[in-house]
Amino acid sequence: MAGPRRPLEAPDRSLDGLPRLRCPPLVPPLRVVLVEPEIPPNVGNAARLCAATGSSLHVVGPVSFRMDDRALRRAGLDYWPLVDVRVHDGFDAFLASLPAGSPPPLLFSARAPRSYLRAPWAPGGSLVFGKESTGLPAELLCRFADRVRGIPMAGFVRSLNLANAAAVILFEALRALGALEPASLDAPAAGPLQLSPDPEFG
Repeated sequence: MAGPRRPLEAPDRSLDGLPRLRCPPLVPPLRVVLVEPEIPPNVGNAARLCAATGSSLHVVGPVSFRMDDRALRRAGLDYWPLVDVRVHDGFDAFLASLPAGSPPPLLFSARAPRSYLRAPWAPGGSLVFGKESTGLPAELLCRFADRVRGIPMAGFVRSLNLANAAAVILFEALRALGALEPASLDAPAAGPLQLSPDPEFG
């Protein structure tokens, strides 16, 4: 079912009170879309990535684990309250949830013929990644054939880890859109920030 998991609560300082390099959030934010992910920690790592970038996380089912899985919670640490997480029954349901005028999704595959470095990035865009074992379904790759990109690899591996690939793509999109500048250290705090536990994720 689509919809925000809970209202976002953005703290104004780092957990340990020390300054961090920050940049303004992109408006409208990018969407990280995981289609049928199989490994809970990858979803948790993607959630932390989205918290760090102001992006939303969309999980497209079916998935074989609960969204309150312990390994998923652990990978996301205590950043879950900072992430807009939405769950969709299928890819068409995800597409139907997009606001009018949203750019067409960009799909990423190890079998793509074109590099992500020349992707047509756009604010509010959707960055779509497939399951760990087999990637995106052939039907989606054919349906959006002109929107499929990949990460070139020099080594002979099948693919990158899902969360790693999402990080590479997301930060390149933000860089290309000029969303990582201006960057500056935020003000140090008097003491460490204490986040209240998320009631849904423990």
